[in-house]
Amino acid sequence: MNAPPRPAPGAVLPVLLSAGLLLTACGTGEDAPREQDGEDRAAAAEAVADDPVVTTYDGGLYVLDGQTLEVVGDIPLEGFNRINPAGDERHVLVSTSEGFQVLDAVGAELTDTLFPADSPGHVVRHAGRTVLFADGSGEITAFDTDALGGGLPETDVRTAEEAHHGVAVELAGGELLLTLGDEEERVGAVVLDAAGEEVARSEECPGVHGESTAEGGAVVIGCEDGVLIYQEGGFTKVDSPDGYGRIGNQAGGEESPIILGDYKTDPDAELERPERVALIDTRDAGLTLVDLPGSYTFRSLGRGPGGEALVLGTDGGLHVIDPEKGEVVDSIEVTDEWREPLEWQQPRPALFVRGGTAYVSDPATRRVHSLDLESGEVTASVTLEEAPNELSGVAP
Repeated sequence: MNAPPRPAPGAVLPVLLSAGLLLTACGTGEDAPREQDGEDRAAAAEAVADDPVVTTYDGGLYVLDGQTLEVVGDIPLEGFNRINPAGDERHVLVSTSEGFQVLDAVGAELTDTLFPADSPGHVVRHAGRTVLFADGSGEITAFDTDALGGGLPETDVRTAEEAHHGVAVELAGGELLLTLGDEEERVGAVVLDAAGEEVARSEECPGVHGESTAEGGAVVIGCEDGVLIYQEGGFTKVDSPDGYGRIGNQAGGEESPIILGDYKTDPDAELERPERVALIDTRDAGLTLVDLPGSYTFRSLGRGPGGEALVLGTDGGLHVIDPEKGEVVDSIEVTDEWREPLEWQQPRPALFVRGGTAYVSDPATRRVHSLDLESGEVTASVTLEEAPNELSGVAP
């Protein structure tokens, strides 16, 4: 899940996570996820949306049919809610004040299945596992992605010694990569094996934030001065060309060994509006900066079916970058020009990519569009009653 950074003054030495994380049994006790009863699951099984797309608004969620963009569900839900793909073809996870709640997007129904979490944060899907990170407690909950359809999944829970705004990813071999830090400072990442023993550690990543995986299984973690790459049992630090060159949000996938990241250079800015993105090549630890026609936001990054890097710009264009060449090769006009609001919770255009289709929201016009990435044509549009904010959907 991509998100803006939280302030990290760094004045206090961090209490770092250790290999001795607590591994607890799941499905018991007051903090166990709540499960739907049989009647709820039967009702949720009815399909009302094909390849659904979900957007939040102030006061609820819209569920859209992914083909026609018809509104098939309008679900009232108070508070500032965030959404992420659960990783399967049916569900989306909604971060609420109580935790991660399961939305049956195909059935257009918010279920009663809840993973309780203190300040629910990042959701990561990789190698058939979904991992949830609770910022307020440091609790990490992992489960088989395809188990959501059968009701309450069996979970593995690990609790970090110090809570922080972090992220974790379970690797194909069963190792767990998670960030290091506390409420004051975030400094790096550690990898633990299935028994909780430390495999690798790096504390060379100030302000660590966000993650993405690349072709071949490499994992990239963002820092305020570059990135960390984890592969083949060890970390490699890649330095930014600037002393402060923050790469806090990334987009990757199995189609490319190159990760797309944002790139900011002003640590004192109230709100920096960057006009360059970073490309990190996990094959040789190379970092290339690409100039764009305008700025973009943390909701602007995506990847196409061939590994192309996609950036939704404030100039109204969806910019297509060839990651091997490191240059913009096409720009598709989608919206009018827009300006990023100062408050990160406020709506701004967002990008969600699934297969060969890019979905773009435009809160100024209350519209959502779908684009065919091969032809560059808009294939459907819808005007909503409320301005869309976050944009997501089920996995391909």
